Amino acid sequence: MIERVRAPNPGPLTLTGTNTWVVGRDPAWVVDPGPAIESHIEAVAAVVAARGGAGGIALTHGHGDHSEAVPALRERLGVPVGDAATLADGDTFGPFRVLAVPGHADDHLVFVAGAAAFTGDAVLGQGSVFVSGRLREYLDGLRRLRALELSVLCPGHGDEVTDPAAKLDEYLAHRAERERKLLDALAAGARGEDELLDAAWADAPAAVRPFAAQSLRAHLEKLREEGRLPV
Repeated sequence: MIERVRAPNPGPLTLTGTNTWVVGRDPAWVVDPGPAIESHIEAVAAVVAARGGAGGIALTHGHGDHSEAVPALRERLGVPVGDAATLADGDTFGPFRVLAVPGHADDHLVFVAGAAAFTGDAVLGQGSVFVSGRLREYLDGLRRLRALELSVLCPGHGDEVTDPAAKLDEYLAHRAERERKLLDALAAGARGEDELLDAAWADAPAAVRPFAAQSLRAHLEKLREEGRLPV
């Protein structure tokens, strides 16, 4: 029993808004309280109350559009918060199993309950994510999710993904294609960040180019770690 409460914070990075997920009942569990918008906090609290009260709050990562509402909701509900400061890979928190999937953020967790995975910004409902670092670990996390028997991904932005295997295959293929384009550009002699972005992230709109640059640096670091970065 999963219900989405979408925050009214649409934008180029948040898409239609941040998804807060309420899972189960008697008690219900909140995943990603979202931004500190009073109407959104009220809406989440109302759904929790209708489900018999809260058991806890799970936070996928500390970016503000997912975490700003944590203090207000924690005070209101009087329940513990599970995040990267209190949980590690393989832990359990209420109904969730915890997978550490750094990449979009160093502190990023994915919460799995039954056949549902709450993926935060590790996997979105549409489009790809920006990776700030630890790309090898991120790809490993995607493969670990791919190996699970999942029926739905509940992302931090966008709609539910009802074919998790296909979406995860798409994400892995997308990163492989970015790497191929990057290697081709490097082989052709490109070295400057703008040159490499033009070659491998030509589809990135100007508004998100700074975030594409973060992904570029993560890819370069991965190649460096693997000894595949040209001198």
